Amino acid sequence: MKKWICLLSFLLFFPTATVAVEDDIEISGLVIDRTLTRFGKDFGFYYSGYWRDLTFTQGFNVTLYETVFPQAGTQLTLEVNGKAIYITHFGRRANPIKERAEQAILLTIDYIAQIKANAATSEFTRADDGY
Repeated sequence: MKKWICLLSFLLFFPTATVAVEDDIEISGLVIDRTLTRFGKDFGFYYSGYWRDLTFTQGFNVTLYETVFPQAGTQLTLEVNGKAIYITHFGRRANPIKERAEQAILLTIDYIAQIKANAATSEFTRADDGY
């Protein structure tokens, strides 16, 4: 009797498990801040403010990484979908953080535009035409 109850409950709950796997939700358009210092946090603040103003960020995630060098400052790396596109260095003294965030967002816009242009042009080309 226990076997039948277990089998029946397995068959009743099995179809719902497969439906849940097929309906995955993807979250994109995020800025993930993994910075450690005040310079990195300020850079992330300015950069994410610019990122929010962009309308075409769906499908792209940005991650900010920071490596601290004790006597030399920090190195900040910006990645878009896992590919590093911008690396900068902040010394131990005050640096123009807002200008570097503006420079980084311009490079990000250029990178995203290149990806979208490559995707659009690859739709029109065929594999057998040689281009």
